[in-house]
Amino acid sequence: MGAARGRVRAVAEREERTQRRAERSRRLDVPRAPRRGLLPEYDPDAFGRLSEKIARFLGTGRFLVWMTVTVVAWIAWNSVLPAEMRFDEYPFIFLTLALSLQASYAAPLILLAQNRQDDRDRVNLEQDRKQNERSIADTEYLSREIAALRLGLGEVATRDWIRSELEEVLKELRQGDGHTQRYGPPERDADDTRQDVRDGRGARDVRRERDDVRRERGDARREHGGDGPRPEA
Repeated sequence: MGAARGRVRAVAEREERTQRRAERSRRLDVPRAPRRGLLPEYDPDAFGRLSEKIARFLGTGRFLVWMTVTVVAWIAWNSVLPAEMRFDEYPFIFLTLALSLQASYAAPLILLAQNRQDDRDRVNLEQDRKQNERSIADTEYLSREIAALRLGLGEVATRDWIRSELEEVLKELRQGDGHTQRYGPPERDADDTRQDVRDGRGARDVRRERDDVRRERGDARREHGGDGPRPEA
């Protein structure tokens, strides 16, 4: 009876532990225990750097020289020395095995180094593409700004145009000095034109006002039936 009770108690405890473990695994506030794998853990970055160093060394002339010296010394040792000192007789099976083992490890290391280099090239290419896009956007913005400045400068009075307009105004003032009070308001003089230019008035506005003044003077002359008396020379 005691043995049967002990077995029943052990089964009950085992079921209780199983239920508690299942409840703990279903809860979100309890972290899972890390699973231990069969393979040893390692740092991928450190292993990648080591593989790159080995791949760089395998691609140098120093490695070729050392491998050639080793193979020649191996063959000479096992061919020239007495039989009791030889450890790899012809056809040098142990040497062939060593070279095959070296090649079998070198190929994956080189591929791993190439994959890391491809990843770096991909990142650099993406950065270069973004930089080119920013450069193109900046260039387009500057082009639009330059075009806007050119359009704005087209409306600004230049020095030569101001000089020519002032000369025309002075010439008209000299010619029509005797008709100013009779045929209409006086035309704008050089100081007023220069002041308009300083105030920011464009060439079109000044020319439009000058045309209006000429038109008013022409209407006044037609109303009086002629050009009026000529100014004395």
